[in-house]
Amino acid sequence: MTEKCNVLILGAGAAGMMCAIRAGQRGRSVIIVDHAKAPGEKIRISGGGRCNFTNIHASPKNYLSSNPHFAKSALARYTPRDFVALVEKHRIPWHEKTLGQLFCDDSAKDIIRMLLAEMQAVGVKMRLQTEIASVEAIATGGFRVATSSSIIEADSLVLATGGKSIPKMGATGFAYRIAEQFGLGIIETRPGLVPLTLEPTQLEKLSALSGIAVPAEISHGKTSFNEALLFTHRGLSGPSVLQISSYWREGDEVRLKMEPDLDIIGHLKAAKKTNGRQSAQTALGAILPKRLAQHVVERAGVTGNLADMSDKGLAALTAAVQEWSIKPSGSEGYRTAEVTLGGVDTTCLDSKSMQAKTVPGLYFIGECVDVTGWLGGYNFQWAWASGHAAGESV
Repeated sequence: MTEKCNVLILGAGAAGMMCAIRAGQRGRSVIIVDHAKAPGEKIRISGGGRCNFTNIHASPKNYLSSNPHFAKSALARYTPRDFVALVEKHRIPWHEKTLGQLFCDDSAKDIIRMLLAEMQAVGVKMRLQTEIASVEAIATGGFRVATSSSIIEADSLVLATGGKSIPKMGATGFAYRIAEQFGLGIIETRPGLVPLTLEPTQLEKLSALSGIAVPAEISHGKTSFNEALLFTHRGLSGPSVLQISSYWREGDEVRLKMEPDLDIIGHLKAAKKTNGRQSAQTALGAILPKRLAQHVVERAGVTGNLADMSDKGLAALTAAVQEWSIKPSGSEGYRTAEVTLGGVDTTCLDSKSMQAKTVPGLYFIGECVDVTGWLGGYNFQWAWASGHAAGESV
C-alpha cells in the first residue's frame, strides 16, 4: 500500500509535532511517523514530570553551535511568548521557577495532550510503532519512505528524530544517517548536559561527600554557571555541572567555587574574634554541610583552634572552599545525557526554513541539528522554534 501526503515528518517529539501543527494549519496534508509506542516521550519525562517547556530568557546566546548565528532566525520568529500563548489557549496552568524556567503546574502530559489536540484539529495523521526501512528521493521530486506498515510518498520530508541521548527511550543516530545519505555534513556528536565522572583515586578522596549538594559557580575557560552542585558516587552532577559539561572536553579541568555568594574568610575572621576556641571545622560547619566542612579542613591541612590560626591559614581554608580545580575523567555518556551536542551541520541548512540547501524538500529540525541549548527549557524552545520554521515552509 502506498500513501501520499504533502509532508512526511519522521519523529513525533516536540519539534516534529510543532512542525506538523504549523504545516497542517497551512492546509498541508501531514503524516507523522515514530517507532515509539507514544508521542512526546522526552516531553513526558522532562522537568521531573512537569515539563520545563520554555525559558523566558531564550536567545541565541543560550545555545552552542558551530555557527552561533544560525538559531537567530527561528528563535526570533517563534518566541517563548508564542508558546506560552498556546499553553494558555489550552488553559494549562504553569509557573516560573528560577532563572526564567517555565513549568506545568500539574503534568508534562498536559503539553503532550495540547500538541495532540492541535494536530488533530488540522487533520495530521500519526503512525506510531512504525519502523523506517528506507528513505529515497523520487526522480520527479519528493521522497519515498518505506515503513513497516506502508510506503509513503511525500513532497517534503522532515527529520525530527532527535539525537543519541537516552538510548533506552529509543534514541538513535537515524537523522545523521539520512543527512549523510543525502550528502550533508555532520558536526561531531557528543553527550551534553551530562554528569561528569572522576577517576577512582579522586572518587575515593571525595567519597564522604556523596549526596551533598551546595550552591557553586563552575567554570571552564570564560564560561561559568552559578547553580547547584551535587557530589555523587560517580563524580559531579547538579545543574551547574550539567551546564558546564556542554563546554568541557576530555582532558580539561573545571574550576569549582562553592558557596560563591558567601564571604568565607570574613565569616572565619568574625568567628575567630567572637569565639577563637572553636575549631575551624565547627566554624565552617555553621555555613557549610558538616561533611563538607570536615573535608575542607582536611584538604587545607589545618589543625587547632581558630585563635591559633594566622590570616594565611584562614585564606587556605577559604581557598579549599572556593578555589578548586578538578579534572573529570569523562562523562556518564548518552545514557544519562539530556541532549546531544553537534549534529547536522548548519552550513548545509537554510536558517529561515531549516531546509537542506542542496536537497529541495528535505528538512532537519530539533535536536538532530547542531544547535544545543543550556539546561532550563532552552532545548524545548529550539524544538518549538525550529519546528515552527519548517512548518512555515514545507
